Amino acid sequence: MSDTTRAALAAGTLVALAATSGSLYFSLGLGLTPCDLCWYQRILMYPLVVVLGVAAVEDRSGVWKTVLPLSLGGLALSGYHSYLQVAPGATCTVGGPCTSIQYPVLGGLLTIPRLAFIGFALVTVLALAAARLGGSADDAWGM
Repeated sequence: MSDTTRAALAAGTLVALAATSGSLYFSLGLGLTPCDLCWYQRILMYPLVVVLGVAAVEDRSGVWKTVLPLSLGGLALSGYHSYLQVAPGATCTVGGPCTSIQYPVLGGLLTIPRLAFIGFALVTVLALAAARLGGSADDAWGM
């Protein structure tokens, strides 16, 4: 495996770690109670720190097979959550205060669900880049 593959996996680990740390800061540091959709996104993001970290240490570019179900599920949830926050009349039917907590970063441009979306998107791109660079994606993608 090349150093660039390992760097992509390490970068993915750092993104997942930043997202995990950020979510803990919002809830434990700022006292914001996570809604149900936030909890589901956390369930998908938190293991990525360990999965990507171990893959970076062990040179496992094939980790994309484990990462993608988590990151794509997180993308879907955070995208839906972001939609709920801006759609007129939309309410969260999952049982938590999805639309009531909007901690706006940069004047409302980056809400918590949008930050999660960016994190999941970056992890997805970095995992696919590592797979491509490491050659493990060639066999799986039929190339």
